[in-house]
Amino acid sequence: MEKLNQFFQNFLEVTSPVRDFFKSTIVTIGKTEISLLWIIMLVFSVAFLFYISDKIKTVLVNKILRRSKKIDSGLADSIGTLTKYVILIIGFFTIIQTTGIDLSALGFVAGALGVGIGFGLQNITNNFISGLIILFERPIKVGDRVQVGTLEGNIVDIAARSTTILTNDNISVIVPNSSFIEKEVINWSHNDRKVRLKFPVGVSYNEDPRLVRKVLLEVAEENHGVLTKPSPDILFDSFGDSSLNFNMVVWTTNYIERPKILKSQLYYAIFKKLKEHNIEIPFPQRDLHIKSGLEIQSPEPITNESNHQSTK
Repeated sequence: MEKLNQFFQNFLEVTSPVRDFFKSTIVTIGKTEISLLWIIMLVFSVAFLFYISDKIKTVLVNKILRRSKKIDSGLADSIGTLTKYVILIIGFFTIIQTTGIDLSALGFVAGALGVGIGFGLQNITNNFISGLIILFERPIKVGDRVQVGTLEGNIVDIAARSTTILTNDNISVIVPNSSFIEKEVINWSHNDRKVRLKFPVGVSYNEDPRLVRKVLLEVAEENHGVLTKPSPDILFDSFGDSSLNFNMVVWTTNYIERPKILKSQLYYAIFKKLKEHNIEIPFPQRDLHIKSGLEIQSPEPITNESNHQSTK
């Protein structure tokens, strides 16, 4: 036992310079003495706070909320993100209290931060506030199919500053949150995942519109991607220059992310069906009418009187 006590005493004597080095004050801010050990503990606490907040969000979203049938995935992600922000705010205040940071000494830092926000950080602040608005109002959510300008894709993540959109080409596009607040956004799945698509079809003037309607309805009903409720419909759209124009109106949930795939499938089937029923697919035609037998006027004959006038 005496040997063990002697070992600890020797160990403390050897390590005391190292402990003194880590505990020695580097700088003093207000009443707070900043040491190397203080900095290490602060960094460790902040890193642990971010780690534990991410873990709590993951467990809350994946293990609890998404298992509930009354909460969709988008709402679950919004609740998880807000919970993470609350934990971070409470954690930061706790770290400030436990590390003994003198908040009165940080007044000049707050003033400098305000000036920075007014100039260089205003875009970051705008995007952060826009992110909070998105999480509370939920005009968009994770899993929605959206279109912003020429960009179209699925929302896969909503962060504090930006939102990630995954396109059909598997390309992730990072969009600032302010774009969803300030610009016009088309949300294809805001209410539900059911959308209506229209595909134009033209046939010859020689065809019976009722037969065309029957054939096009058969094509729509045979496609597994087209919903039966609401049922598809064929609308007689217009009398075109060279064709009778129809609109095939269908509802789908499977192809909300790939409307061009459904369009291709239907057009392949339409072409085959029209051929089977000998329904003509027209192409632009122009009739030219050429008038024949135009009278050719000969020049007026020269008379003696005109010759006499010219010699004067």
